[in-house]
Amino acid sequence: MRISQKAGFTLIELVIIIVVLGILAAIAIPKYQDISSDAKEAACRSALGALRSGVTIYYANQAVKTSTASWPAVDSLGTIGVVMEQALPKNPYQADTNAPDSIVTGVTKGTIVGTRGGWAYKPGTGEVWPNTSGSGENNW
Repeated sequence: MRISQKAGFTLIELVIIIVVLGILAAIAIPKYQDISSDAKEAACRSALGALRSGVTIYYANQAVKTSTASWPAVDSLGTIGVVMEQALPKNPYQADTNAPDSIVTGVTKGTIVGTRGGWAYKPGTGEVWPNTSGSGENNW
C-alpha cells in the first residue's frame, strides 16, 4: 500500500494568496502616504518653531543688552552662534538642490522668493516662514 504525499501549493492556492496580498497592499499604501506627509509637516513645523524661537530670543537679548530691541539681519541667521546655536534646519518641503537649509529675505508671507532658500525672513518684523508653496505651511 502506497501513501501519496503532496508537496507545495496548488495554482488556486497561490492565486488566492496573491489576491489577498494585493488587497492588503491597496489598503496599506495610502495609509503610508498619509503618514509620510504628516511627518514632513511635523518636521517643518518643528524647524519653523526653532527658527522663530531663536529670532525672538535674539530680539529680547538685544533689548536687554543695548536697551534698543532690534531684529537680527538675514546674514546673522545663518551664522552659527549669533542667532541660532546650530546650523539652520532644512525645510522638508524644499528640494535638496534648492538649499533647503538657507534663508532669504522675504517680503510677503506665502510669496516664494527666488528658486533657492528653505526659509524666508522679514528683517523688519522678525517673521519667518517656509519659502515653499506646499499646502498650508505659509499659514503657520
